[in-house]
Amino acid sequence: MKRPGNRLPSARSLLGSALALALVALLACAPPATASPPSPSGGSADPRVTVTQGALRGRSHDGAQEFLGVPFAAPPVGAARLRAPAPPPRWTGVREATRQSPACLQFSPFGLSDPAAVSEDCLYLDVYRPRTARPGARLPVIVWMHGGAYSQGTGTQFGGRTMADLTQSVVVGINYRLGQLGYLALPELGREDALRSGSFGLMDQLAALRWTRENIGAFGGDPGSVTISGQSAGSGSVCALLAAPRAAGLFHRAVLQSGPCTLLATPDVSEAQAQARSFAARAGCTVAAEVAACLRAASGAALVEAARTLPTRGPASGDGLLPVAPARAIASGAWNKVPVLIGSTRSEARFFVALTQPYLTAEQYTAQILAAHGAAGPEVLARYPVAKYGSPYLALSAVMTDSTFACHTAWTAQSFASQVPTYVYEFDDPRSPTLAGAQVPGLDESNAHSAELAYLYDFTMGERPLAPEQVALGNRMKRYWAAFARFGAPVVAGQTPWPPTSAGGGTGAGTAPVLVLDPAATRTSTSFAAEHSCAFWRTQPPRPL
Repeated sequence: MKRPGNRLPSARSLLGSALALALVALLACAPPATASPPSPSGGSADPRVTVTQGALRGRSHDGAQEFLGVPFAAPPVGAARLRAPAPPPRWTGVREATRQSPACLQFSPFGLSDPAAVSEDCLYLDVYRPRTARPGARLPVIVWMHGGAYSQGTGTQFGGRTMADLTQSVVVGINYRLGQLGYLALPELGREDALRSGSFGLMDQLAALRWTRENIGAFGGDPGSVTISGQSAGSGSVCALLAAPRAAGLFHRAVLQSGPCTLLATPDVSEAQAQARSFAARAGCTVAAEVAACLRAASGAALVEAARTLPTRGPASGDGLLPVAPARAIASGAWNKVPVLIGSTRSEARFFVALTQPYLTAEQYTAQILAAHGAAGPEVLARYPVAKYGSPYLALSAVMTDSTFACHTAWTAQSFASQVPTYVYEFDDPRSPTLAGAQVPGLDESNAHSAELAYLYDFTMGERPLAPEQVALGNRMKRYWAAFARFGAPVVAGQTPWPPTSAGGGTGAGTAPVLVLDPAATRTSTSFAAEHSCAFWRTQPPRPL
């Protein structure tokens, strides 16, 4: 754990480094699993479907049906490493789809209960559907993209059983390549693909969406009603898909959780190429004519070691896959326009500050704010005094939450709202469980980054189970999300109405409506921007990640 330093880190350094550490607990306890090989059909009542590659046998579980470890692309191993994903192989007989795949190779490899439960052969997805679903049912589809700073994580930790059965929807959780195996902008690799891109993780997500379009009807899903959804780096992936021309027509709604597009900036190609050169050199691959072959021959462990102090920043912009950075594309109106649901948690940065500066003193807080914000420092201290928040930790968390996630959520939402129906939320449960293993003694980490995940998915990484009133909130949230996926608007009979935001609000004393997801009283607020001082932060130098 890093002890307090002498300067307040910028949004880039604090959140960037913390994101590389973040979701440590979220990644914990992934069950060791391997993809099951094809097997002959047997006399079983387990559910079966037939996709383009062959027949699948899933299983019934907790009132829903699930098909696990389904390949959506060929294994990206050996000569296929650091290449665009190829179509998945076909099989004969019936393939068992009752065990989840391994996680992709982790480039921030802490937290997995079994560190060996990873593989470069990881391009698999899980499908969850209601127990009554049948082909042709045309249920709305939600495709989930996990977070983890583009360097860690797995879709297998986010079960969709409850969401599917409660809301009559189909949930798809995917894996995608991580670290430099997923994002490496070497020109030598780009020349092997017509898109001139090294964003293989983004290509994996596109491959999963194409597989979904072709096959989800067999599960009862509607290929014409696909919602892409992600949190943190997963939300950054949604931003990239909104801006990627190759993604046009593959989805029809978008959900962005704790990852606004104006905050999660993509590196441009020149910057990404320089970083890729440094990575290749650290991996011992310095001869340009041999660099691709050298990287493909290196061990996975050697690649992880080479990336230890060179974390990836995700997909680069300026190539044929992602020609324009997402925030710029959205602002210009040149993007894959779909209705948007976007939001954040009330105290996002508590998680990051707990990981990096949990023991800050009042004197250090004052000195760091003044050093970081220059002439604006006194106003920051006036707006965020320690006495108001109760501790330097909470005051710093408020500064970082407001200047990054909260206000960037408002600003990104306004960019969307001028063009498409846009719905904004804030998750606010002051008693939300902390992620298991991430609790720092004596610190309040409720409402922090990732707090909402246990309310939406069958996600067991909270440090305690949800209380009954929290389960009820989670069910309301699931219904909102699924209604948005079905109709493009989160309209649920018997639940608090959720009005769309409008262009022009949220930049100062704006009154754009935000649905506050509180277990005691879900309500609409028009004071989000004022509560997070967004008019003030709008005047400060931009600090994108």
